[in-house]
Amino acid sequence: MISRSETGTAPQAVKAYLSVNNIEVIYDHVILVLKGVSLEVPQGKIVALLGANGAGKTTTLKAISNLLRAERGEVTKGSVEFGGRRVDRLTPNELVRLGVCQVMEGRHCFGHLSVEENLLAGAFTRSASRAELKDALAKVYHYFPRLKQRRSSLAGYTSGGEQQMTAVGRALMARPSMILLDEPSMGLAPQIVEEIFDIVRNLNQNENVSFLLAEQNTNVALRFADYGYILENGRVVMDGNAADLAQNEDVKEFYLGLSTAGRKSFRDVKHYRRRKRWLA
Repeated sequence: MISRSETGTAPQAVKAYLSVNNIEVIYDHVILVLKGVSLEVPQGKIVALLGANGAGKTTTLKAISNLLRAERGEVTKGSVEFGGRRVDRLTPNELVRLGVCQVMEGRHCFGHLSVEENLLAGAFTRSASRAELKDALAKVYHYFPRLKQRRSSLAGYTSGGEQQMTAVGRALMARPSMILLDEPSMGLAPQIVEEIFDIVRNLNQNENVSFLLAEQNTNVALRFADYGYILENGRVVMDGNAADLAQNEDVKEFYLGLSTAGRKSFRDVKHYRRRKRWLA
């Protein structure tokens, strides 16, 4: 069964590692973007945050990583807890030291630095010896062998897929236990998307890194995730096990482009959307 609770809280059988509790986010003191969003990420799991462009996925991730203040945004209600500790009042670098890293949408590599220099920048918050940095680099190159081949290339001249790998690898250098991954498939060829999601799954299974990933590519996300939440207009409108969501008729029609009733006209789709069956 798919939960249709207003809070969108995941099943309580597994203790939440990351817990977002009924948060409200306002920009510029007037623009309400998130309205009572709640979600949970159990330790060692992959949770997908799904929805169309502008649904509030990136804002949710930035509310967790405490990057909203740089964009004149703030969490005005609710709380965020990580590992049983309230963290929404910490600075972003304090949160990184606790083990939570965000990989921003659009990759954001340092284009004038080499791939390896980008990776080493990810260890800035660590007091690591040269031997520890060498071991960390070796681990990144193990999961991203293409980066090892391109280690001396300027990141700005690498492909989009290589830049995405560099961004994830840079986060790994901080030794995170939780990665917030924003739109990893954006602008990438399907083959590269599959490769990156395979790496995410390997990191999850082999390194026990938990993931909360915001993604528009619902089809791919639900194949790799354990659980999913769907955001619309700043609210959680549906949540459930990834396999259940992938089989849900509403999700299949509006996010996977599939319908058992056949293709609908644009007018039919607009009418169907207005009904908001999952909010009933």
